[in-house]
Order: sequence, then C-alpha cells, then structure tokens
Amino acid sequence: MSTVESPSATGPSVNASYALAVLSATAEAGTAGADSRADSWAVPTDRLEYGEMRALWDEVLAAGDAGPHTGLLVGDRMRPDGLHILGHLILTCASLADAARAAERYHPLVSQAGTVTLHRRDGAARICYRPTVGPHAMHPQQVEAVVSSMVRAARWIAGDDWTPLAVSFAHPRAGAAEPYARVFGCPVTFDRQENAITVAGEDLDRRRPLYDPALNGLHRAYADRLLHQLSAAAPTVTERVREWLEHAALGDAGPEGPARQLNLSVRTLRRALHAEGTSWRALLDTARHGRARRLLETTALPLDRIAPLIGLSGATALVRAFTRWEGLPPGAYRSRHRGTGAGRGRA
Repeated sequence: MSTVESPSATGPSVNASYALAVLSATAEAGTAGADSRADSWAVPTDRLEYGEMRALWDEVLAAGDAGPHTGLLVGDRMRPDGLHILGHLILTCASLADAARAAERYHPLVSQAGTVTLHRRDGAARICYRPTVGPHAMHPQQVEAVVSSMVRAARWIAGDDWTPLAVSFAHPRAGAAEPYARVFGCPVTFDRQENAITVAGEDLDRRRPLYDPALNGLHRAYADRLLHQLSAAAPTVTERVREWLEHAALGDAGPEGPARQLNLSVRTLRRALHAEGTSWRALLDTARHGRARRLLETTALPLDRIAPLIGLSGATALVRAFTRWEGLPPGAYRSRHRGTGAGRGRA
C-alpha cells in the first residue's frame, strides 16, 4: 500500500473510504463475507491498490447471498461520507453540472481504474464512466456500483425524486430489469457503446437556491491538495507505460519498448500490469483512441493516413475501432469538432 493520499495518520484515504462504504452497503443489503475486511480497515489511512479493491469485490460477490444486482444496490446506498472529501464537495456544488465537472476532475481520488467524463450536446448531456483497466479486470457489478452511486450523488443535489433521462451500460444485463427501473427511474439499456447517464440540460444547469461558494472553495482546495499528492507519488508501471505510449510511434509499438525503458523483461512487465488490473493490449488500445481523437481534432489527414499512425491496418479498421471507442464514426466526430479548431480535411 502507498500512503500518498492521506493527509494525516488519523483519517482514511478517499478510496479506502469508498471501500468501507462498499462494505457498509453490502452489510445493509444483508450480504455476508465482508466483516473481516471491515475490522481490518477500521481506520484505513493507506490508499488501496486496485488489486485489493478487486479482491474486495470478489469476496462480496462470492458470498452466498450476493445476487446479480449487488453492485447496483451498493451504489444506490452510497452516502456522502463514502466518498470522503469528494462527497462533501458534491454536497456544496452549485448545480449538477458543477458536480459532474467535480466528478470528472476528482474521480482519481476514488479510483484510477476508470475515468468520468461530461459530454454536452443538443440540450442534453452524458456523464460517462469508462474503465481504464483490462476488460476482464473489473466486474460489471463494479461498473454498476459506480454508475448508480453517481445517480445517488446527483439526488443529493437535485432531490430524491430526480431521475435521469436514460442510463446505459456496455455489458449485458445479468438479472431482472425491475431493480434497474426502481433504482434509476428511467429507461436502462445494456450492450451499448458506453456506460452513461443522460441528463436533461435544464436539470444540469439548474442552480441550487442555497449555495455557499466559500464552503465549496474550501472543499475544492482540500481535494486539489490530495490530487496533487496523488499525482506526485511514485508512478506505477501502468502510469509509466501510459507515458511511454503517449510519445511512442504507435504504428510499430510493442511491449518490448517500455520494458526496455523500465529495465524489465516483457514477461515481468506483463505480470506487473496484470497485478495493477490492466494489460499491454488495453493500454495500447487506450493510447490509439487518444491519438486518433487528437489527429481528427487537429489535422486534416484522411483516415487512410491516420490509421497507420495509430497502428491500424487501414481506414476500415479505423472506422470500426473508432466507432467502438466513441459510439460514432470518425468522420462524424471530426465534423462535430470543426467548430473548435479541428481539421477540415476529408474523412
């Protein structure tokens, strides 16, 4: 364990607070098997590695009384203290839009195994959650816990009767539909391109009548300090591989490159990435996605020129991959960004 996140030896780190909240919520749901961990994390000052969080979920979901909706219900039972400073920051946000931007910025304090992003278009917005670990490293129920906790957090601001326009998940449904309808109060779909909460623009921008900017500023300053401590910590193997990929020629990138830079064998590198909940293939895919977005936004290069620059065989492969990443083809993505300085070349 690392201690980069705790400001003192007397309080829990943000992601350990979330771990305790998971255990508390499963206890409320009557799910057994987590008591021993709760005892050992009475005051968890250390930041948990992703493998430890995954082990917690393995234990929770292996309990005899766990069901297909355990993750959904865990997130819905989340309370502000379960997110430590992030929960208190959200409680003092001026609007749902303000809270969504806070989640986008400060989610790494809870976990670096996924990202939260806010996308606005045509009077509505999507708050998306994308795991950054390998596809088999995160239980679908972990994803459902994150998404349902975000809806629960929105209700701290908008009221318990607030509902999003829609919710989608990238994985298939594993249980009955009724609990999803009950928790979210809106249409819920599965096997989609992304894990997303769709929110009406007017709901997102409605300001709270009681808002204390000074208190919100205090919470942000504290969260910023924790975020700085986290970013200043010794980088993990995953972070160092991501940094290597950021500057690599993706057309011929292989694990031998970062392994050589880190003085590791390829086998050791792969083992280290697996222990951190990801893989070379997942990191390379993420790097290709980011590089493709930048090239589409900032250059006029046609697709058959972009494809080899990110290590794909041609325009067809790029269209297929980009549609999987973004839910729309690269030509449509480029057109959307033309008004913000993107390239105007042939797609």
